[in-house]
Amino acid sequence: KEDVNNDEIISPIFFTTGPKLTGPEFIGDDNLQLTSPNDAKEKVISHKKRGYDFIKTYYGLTEDIFDAVVEQAIISDMDIVAHPSQKVPYSYHFNPQIKSIEHAEDIIQQPLNYNLSDTLKLKEVINDFSKSKHTCFSPTLTVYNNIYQMLIDDNILESEQLQFINPLIKKVDSKAQFDRWYNTKRRDSSIVKAIKDQHNLHIKIIKELHKEGVTLICGTDAGIGVTIPGSSIHQELAFYKEAGLSNYEVLKTATINASKTHSIMNNMGTIDVGKIANLLLVDNNPLLDLSALQNPTTVFIKGRKLNKDSLNNFDEKARNRKNLIASAVRYLENLIFEK
Repeated sequence: KEDVNNDEIISPIFFTTGPKLTGPEFIGDDNLQLTSPNDAKEKVISHKKRGYDFIKTYYGLTEDIFDAVVEQAIISDMDIVAHPSQKVPYSYHFNPQIKSIEHAEDIIQQPLNYNLSDTLKLKEVINDFSKSKHTCFSPTLTVYNNIYQMLIDDNILESEQLQFINPLIKKVDSKAQFDRWYNTKRRDSSIVKAIKDQHNLHIKIIKELHKEGVTLICGTDAGIGVTIPGSSIHQELAFYKEAGLSNYEVLKTATINASKTHSIMNNMGTIDVGKIANLLLVDNNPLLDLSALQNPTTVFIKGRKLNKDSLNNFDEKARNRKNLIASAVRYLENLIFEK
């Protein structure tokens, strides 16, 4: 992150949360289990000191621990981005310190309790969103679509697109996710239709949220499972179009909407004097065809011009990564030092 900020690495500007803050029951090597309110406050203070930009809340946070995270985040002046915790009501996440809530599927899993036909509860959730003017929503519609893709394509792990996944992630996480859904399908073939139906409901939810004026911000959960870094954002944008947003409104989810969500991003998102020059130059008009965004002729990063040859070079390096061992070392460092 420091290398990016100091222009030692050519990269998109890098913002990151700290590790996911979970309750004591939610075990996982990429989680930080909080056991008490004091523990929660100490972790927030530590993440601020270490240079993280945001706090990430996750599953299993009880009310007392969640309250402590929010309280310290206010003191430490750190925005929270929330993957909803099932230990508190969904409405608990409309706290002003929580700038965005993630995942359409969590609306199904929590307030609707997996009842896809509970229209009254869904209407209540959408109404809560519309009243919470400070809250943005990141739908990550690619997630369930990619589960569906794994269910209908037994050879997806060998696809050309998955060459862009980190090789360690592909060997471990991508395979684990594929095996999970493949085995589920073998036990119950109806899962294919169930996942497709839920994905379709996610799109309907986004349509309703958009009608109510809820601010949508584009996110994809890229880089894990079979969600491809880079290309998945175009897939996500296309789903917003399917949900009824105009091309202009779709573009806003990945530009001005995102930049307004956090004050530290306010100097981006639009072309204006004094703002950071992060730009795509494309041959065709994305207001007419969103796919024009997929093949830029030139990219500017903080005003630095990257021509087509440079972009092609980055693409080739991403396709043929040689960082399996380096990734494993980083992963072990996380296990040793992050806890």
